[in-house]
Amino acid sequence: MKDKTFTAELPACVTAYFAAANAGDAVAAAASFAPDAVVHDENRTHRGPATIAAWIEETSRKYQPVVEPLHWVSEAGRHRVTGKVSGAFPGSPVELDFEFTVADGKILQLAIQ
Repeated sequence: MKDKTFTAELPACVTAYFAAANAGDAVAAAASFAPDAVVHDENRTHRGPATIAAWIEETSRKYQPVVEPLHWVSEAGRHRVTGKVSGAFPGSPVELDFEFTVADGKILQLAIQ
């Protein structure tokens, strides 16, 4: 995987999601998602912007996560971002993969592994 500068080549909705989530702004982060979007994280599924905002708010409150994107690969509407996640959780920091599916300027799906 080739290192890339974070602000180049990723869709605006993905960069907006990371910026808002890192700031703990659940409403702004959820605005990056399509109305029928799905997030998979920690063996849980979150559907739709309201539920996704609640997930971001809960995660921010519990762990105060901040993601520093390190590398990514983009192809045909799919974007896999490897990020260093720091926060108030055991083992911090860790590297996780954020797999986004994007269409029409919105995130359709996010899987965090």
